[in-house]
Amino acid sequence: MFLGRYEHIVDSKGRIAIPAKFRAELGERMYVTRWLDKCLALYSASAFEALAAKVSALSIADQNARLLRRIFFSDAAELEFDRQGRINLPSHLRDFAGIGAAEAEAVLVGANDYIELWAKDRWAEVQNQVEDDPNAIAAQLAQLGVI
Repeated sequence: MFLGRYEHIVDSKGRIAIPAKFRAELGERMYVTRWLDKCLALYSASAFEALAAKVSALSIADQNARLLRRIFFSDAAELEFDRQGRINLPSHLRDFAGIGAAEAEAVLVGANDYIELWAKDRWAEVQNQVEDDPNAIAAQLAQLGVI
């Protein structure tokens, strides 16, 4: 399970250090793809393969399903750690997530079964949305029976 939030820098070569707790959960091989709300998602190989099977099962007769398949697979990349525990993010994914500039500030966010990778300023906007309307979040939690 991926928990917590970590701030790191994406260096000029597109590398970012992954926290040891996240590395242990990801394993040696992982996948990155673009995700919702202009962030990236990092998956362990097994989690990505399970999600890929679900995406592949969607009907190609459905236009939204075709779009999802195209984006999900065309922007996915398999990654490995270097000796310093870093991954090298493809430039098109860095640009999509707003971390394409050299020495870009990024936030790695645990999301249970995957990791979200955000530009620091975009993550701040997400946090502000939650803080600006806590009642909407509370209503969703109540619908789920959490509170």
